[in-house]
Amino acid sequence: MSTPQGLQSRSPAGKTQLRMEPITFEPLYMQRVWGGRKLENFYSRELPDAENPYGESWEVVDREGEQSIVTAGPYAGKSLHDLWTNHRSEVFGENLPDSERFPILIKVLDARDDLSIQVHPPVDLAASLNGEPKTEMWVIADCDPGAKLYVGLKNGVSREDFEKSIQDGTVEDKVHAISPNPGDSIFIPSGRLHAIGAGFLIHEIQQNSDTTYRVFDWNRQGLDGKPRELHVVQSLASIDFDDFEPTMDTPDGDNLATCPYFKTDRKSLHTGQTVTNPSPGNFSIISVVDGCLKSAGRREFPMGSFLLLPHGADPLEATDSSTILQITLPTV
Repeated sequence: MSTPQGLQSRSPAGKTQLRMEPITFEPLYMQRVWGGRKLENFYSRELPDAENPYGESWEVVDREGEQSIVTAGPYAGKSLHDLWTNHRSEVFGENLPDSERFPILIKVLDARDDLSIQVHPPVDLAASLNGEPKTEMWVIADCDPGAKLYVGLKNGVSREDFEKSIQDGTVEDKVHAISPNPGDSIFIPSGRLHAIGAGFLIHEIQQNSDTTYRVFDWNRQGLDGKPRELHVVQSLASIDFDDFEPTMDTPDGDNLATCPYFKTDRKSLHTGQTVTNPSPGNFSIISVVDGCLKSAGRREFPMGSFLLLPHGADPLEATDSSTILQITLPTV
């Protein structure tokens, strides 16, 4: 049985209008030396093969080499870049950033091993370092007991101390560690030293950038059997050496993070409650952290779903108790 992708409604003037259903995209799975296969059982995903470690699922992306492709409906087969370039007002709404590409990138990270200790370049330095600035946030979907995030420096660690630790292989001793719980979140501005430790499933919302400077990679080899490239000079130029022992964030009501690049809210819905775009004139991206949502066209979006709710779309209904992340762009 086919699923309706648009709904007919009557305007006050009696004209028939098409109200768009949520737009979904095909995930892009990325092999990573630190990845695993938790997406198979946690979200019932089908990974590209039966053996390799997949550390990232790019859910919403518009980059030259990586594109989210619409899976169903009137835009099926079109890329996110096509929607943003040629259908912006009808899908996304008005008064949005005038960027060439969709300005944020959303991922799920499956860390079965420690990620490298790394940093992203600040806005004022990125171009001179041949990189792109990248501010991001993490929402912990699941984690092993005691799993650690490495964020910022330990109190009192100087730049000189840190540089010496690179030489003698003791970087881990200089970086602040936190053991969060599922549901916790943390904002990672450009310049903040960080690493995701083993045992996490994380939803990451970030600027549309893929620049990462690795300063320490636990002395391990990559998937090709060779040590992965480090970027020590760029890292030292980018690290905020006044960023000591940050903590996990405290939500402000529903709001987890607001910055010039995105706004992320977490909402809890009881069965039968609905969610719609915060602004009727603009879209939002919804991540179903747990539970299930249903559209007016009776499409169901279970835990682990990511969807674009076009502006003017009908509300989504929770078919059981659900938690969602709702991501929006700043208006201009």
